[in-house]
Amino acid sequence: MTSVAIIGTGFGGIAAAVRLMEAGVTDLVLFEKSLDVGGVWRENTYPGAACDVPSHLYSLSFAPKPDWSRRFAPQAEIHAYLREVARDFGVLPHIRFGTEVLSAAFEEEAARWRLTLPGGEEHEADVLITATGQLSRPSRPDIAGLDRFEGTMFHSAQWDHDHDLTGERVAVLGTGASAIQFVPAVAPRTARLAVFQRSAPYVLPKPDRAYQDRAKRAFARVPGLLRLSRGVNYGANELRSLGFNTEPRLLFAHRARFRKYLEAAVPDPGLRTKVTPTDPMGCKRILLSNDWYRALQLPHVEVVTEAISEIRPHSIVTADGTEREVDTIVLGTGFAATEFLAPIRITGRGGRDLHEQWADGASAYLGTVVPGFPNLFVLYGPNTNLGHNSIIFMLEAQVRWVVQAVRHLQQGRVRWLDVRRDVAEAFDSWVQRRLRGTVFAGGCRSWYLTESGRNTQNWPASTIAFRRRLHRLRPEDFAPAPAAVPVGGDRAEPG
Repeated sequence: MTSVAIIGTGFGGIAAAVRLMEAGVTDLVLFEKSLDVGGVWRENTYPGAACDVPSHLYSLSFAPKPDWSRRFAPQAEIHAYLREVARDFGVLPHIRFGTEVLSAAFEEEAARWRLTLPGGEEHEADVLITATGQLSRPSRPDIAGLDRFEGTMFHSAQWDHDHDLTGERVAVLGTGASAIQFVPAVAPRTARLAVFQRSAPYVLPKPDRAYQDRAKRAFARVPGLLRLSRGVNYGANELRSLGFNTEPRLLFAHRARFRKYLEAAVPDPGLRTKVTPTDPMGCKRILLSNDWYRALQLPHVEVVTEAISEIRPHSIVTADGTEREVDTIVLGTGFAATEFLAPIRITGRGGRDLHEQWADGASAYLGTVVPGFPNLFVLYGPNTNLGHNSIIFMLEAQVRWVVQAVRHLQQGRVRWLDVRRDVAEAFDSWVQRRLRGTVFAGGCRSWYLTESGRNTQNWPASTIAFRRRLHRLRPEDFAPAPAAVPVGGDRAEPG
């Protein structure tokens, strides 16, 4: 038995493991369904994959990297960074690779989580930390005939690198964050490329550049220079919180910048009309690219705005009756982000099912703990996503708070920490009330929202406010629980 079990080895899982070990909690195990660490940066290997947060900011505070190759790091480099952190901080020996957690049930008498693994194997832990992320389950569109397509079809998060798109007739479904990266990378070698767009995204130029060797040496040798770069990037991004979360009209400068960029990048008025967004800026993710609009203007590339009515064995038919023959369909249709922790079945006190409790939309106190599920901590949980800054900042704030919780349990005063329902409900009411005044409530359909229109993804304030709320664990926020022996210590039989 271990004192702590962590599901996932992306940024959240690795950060939690490192900080727990630094706090003296070494009796832990991380479960990873794949054979490597990396989370979303392991899975998304599509051409052109890269981060849209500056590298110095998209790094763990305790593991700065002075030699990033670019201001916005590519996928392979971020993946390699996570491997290095896991190795250098001694996390690798604690990871069970190729082991998927199928379910987790809290046993009240023992005050433990019982995890079910493949083959019927079980594992017990006092504390369960989920670090599965919000973007881990690819979403497939509900389109008539999709399963009858006889050509090649794959999701961008499951890129088929053995399939050559050269000379093919390719259809891309979606114009989100993944598509604007892989379309420019693959478009030149296709014979014909049809990009099916449901709604046009806001795309701003990406201030990317390669770091010169002398800059890398300076970041490595000059004390504080890397921290300064990180701080400047953080501050510049954090200022945008006012436009996203307080007064959407403050995004006027970004809107003006977008209009200027679009007019310069797309001279053809017909195409420009097609790719001009109709939603308020920011209610969907704002994207960064220097070559998206250029790719759409290649002579063999077509932007299709008519809705797809059906997919046939070798073609796609739109609502206007046009049929386009295609050899390959690439699904750039995002992720099932609102289905937190699926498909893991999680059962709390009294046999309650977490997904049933979240049937109307996920919610968690401080995005981290859920009433009725003691000693369960959700990293990158409900309403912790951002539109303006680095999620790594949010994850590290959560991890610091979780470490406090585990240390509180180690003191042996209580057997579990179960957040009070009234505290959780009051927090959720505050979040949803604040969201009504943010740019995310602009009326557009986005992956931030459930089918009923509830925003389960976004944090409606600054990251500073989030960190302040998680600065100190408040034992009074949790329901009374039986006394306990230290986490991982000897226990008497209940009775």
